[in-house]
Amino acid sequence: MLYLILTIVFSVLLLVNFRAHAKFNIDTRIAILLNYPVCFLTGYLHQMDAIPFHWPSTGYSLGILGIGIGFVITFLLSGYSTVKNGMAPTSLANNISLVIPVMVNLFIWKTGGDLTIAVILGLVLSFAAIYFCSPSGTGAAQKPVVWALIAVFVAYGITNTAFNYLNAAIVQQVGGSIAFTLMLLLGSMATSVLVLGYWTVRGEITWSLRSVVAAIPLGLPNFFSFYFLLKALDAYQQNGAVVLTIYNLGVILLSAVTALIFFQEKLTKKQWVGIGLGCAGIALIIL
Repeated sequence: MLYLILTIVFSVLLLVNFRAHAKFNIDTRIAILLNYPVCFLTGYLHQMDAIPFHWPSTGYSLGILGIGIGFVITFLLSGYSTVKNGMAPTSLANNISLVIPVMVNLFIWKTGGDLTIAVILGLVLSFAAIYFCSPSGTGAAQKPVVWALIAVFVAYGITNTAFNYLNAAIVQQVGGSIAFTLMLLLGSMATSVLVLGYWTVRGEITWSLRSVVAAIPLGLPNFFSFYFLLKALDAYQQNGAVVLTIYNLGVILLSAVTALIFFQEKLTKKQWVGIGLGCAGIALIIL
């Protein structure tokens, strides 16, 4: 249970970082793109024998680097949505994105078991949750950006689907979960260098020490949220039904409470209905 609590807390800390960036005048884009070297260094210090890497075939290697690029895109979208829409709606869009790998398993790979009434109802409730949890904009200081919630949902779903596939196919071949994660981060770091260079040349970002330093408190929970999730799965004998249900529900609810207490993000009745639908949908899909 300790590993589950830790992965939930570290996952919510990611959103807390994003939410605090505006308050401290931090460019979220710089912090996100520089957090990947922090993640890589943290993982390497945890398991130094992960290097040298044992790369698989060309197709799988390109897939690994591709997922690393996907990490950058989804993280940038998540940071943007958290600033514009708040922690709770973004957390919900992120966590109910699990319906995408579930649907891929059911309809494409045919490995997700039977399409039961509970799963169908769970999928319907999950999609409805996005609508109900989307900010209405009434009385808000700035207009909500609903497309960002949809983009977070789709991007995380696609990235997680690809990650689950490669993780099952080659994780042991490349030397275990930490080595696999470090290989993914190579793609993320390469992408970050290119994007930062492009934005700098075009004058689209303004470098500051606080934005650079902000990568540290972002990168550490980013790595440990994933690491403790893997440890939780090991502790529960890879029982994903139990672990993922508690994890996703825990992140959604803790994000809502944290946003209310520390950032005064008051949710409307409609958004609380959305959170409730999302929690119910996740439980029905996984259990």
